[in-house]
Formats: sequence, C-alpha cells, structure tokens
Amino acid sequence: MSVLGSQGQSSSLQRLHYVEKRIVRLLELAGLAMDELGNASAPKTEVLALHCREFMMAIKEIQTTLREEIKGTCEYRPFEKCDYNSRISNEICCKKLEHIMEQLDAMQQNIDQCSNSI
Repeated sequence: MSVLGSQGQSSSLQRLHYVEKRIVRLLELAGLAMDELGNASAPKTEVLALHCREFMMAIKEIQTTLREEIKGTCEYRPFEKCDYNSRISNEICCKKLEHIMEQLDAMQQNIDQCSNSI
C-alpha cells in the first residue's frame, strides 16, 4: 500500500473514531434531556432546549461526516483491474453504501422538520 493510501485510510479511521465519540455524546445528551424532563420540580425549558439544540447539531455533524466517508468509499475503486468476483463484491458494497446515504438523507429531512418545530 502506498504512503498516500495509508494516510488516507488513517485519516478516514480517525474521522470515523470521532463520529463514534460524537455518538457517545449524543447518548449523553439524550440522557441529560431525559433527566431534565424527569426533574421533580418542573423541567427548565432553557436547559432542555440547550440539550436538544446540541443534540441536533451533533446529529447533523455526524450525518455530514458519514456522508463524506461513504461518498469517498463509493468513489474508491480498488478492484478495477481484478477478477470479476472482487469487482462485483465491491459494486454490491457501493450499492449498500448508496442505500445508507439515502437513509441519511431521510434522517436529515426528519432533523430539519424537528429543528423547524423547535
């Protein structure tokens, strides 16, 4: 593998590791929001709104990063000069990733609808 290829792979793994950390933060935010909603003395709407805003921004950031990673993976063609099975397997993976991108688009629409209603 070339140095450039391994650097690209490394930065991609770093971005995915960052996404993983952001997902953990999302879970923390969801827990904080639930704690606030369960507050015995009426939940503070400004605190709840803050958690919700940060949650929505993190969702958008995660979605953008995943979309970029998926797009980069779909454009990468490592098996162009290899045998048929490897090429077909790669094409199937790309189709799966395209499907995931469609799902992310649907999530984005839901996020936008939720953001507009807040």
